[in-house]
Amino acid sequence: MLDPETMALLSRTNTVHITTTGRHSGRPRKIEIWMFEVEGRIVITGTPGPRAWLANLSADPHLVIHLPNGTDVPAHATPVTDREFRRRVFTAEATWWYRSQTSVSDLVDNSPMVELDFR
Repeated sequence: MLDPETMALLSRTNTVHITTTGRHSGRPRKIEIWMFEVEGRIVITGTPGPRAWLANLSADPHLVIHLPNGTDVPAHATPVTDREFRRRVFTAEATWWYRSQTSVSDLVDNSPMVELDFR
């Protein structure tokens, strides 16, 4: 488990860099992405459509989150399939931008989403 200070930073940081392992190359792939805390759970999501980061995590669910303070946090990603939780994520105040791009129904049905586990 993470120390309380790192968990608090994760909960209030939205823009982070993550490193996944390339599903074909096996090489590290680093991108900037948005991360959200909803109901005490940390999720990464995006607008509808295929995403290389999700394909990489499907092949190898281990990733590293690079926090703004220089801390690197290893994590494990699990796809979020619970439609009710997905709806709560996309109706949360923090995810307002996604709703400006498409409908909540489209987001729930078609957006990539993983939950991060830090154990």
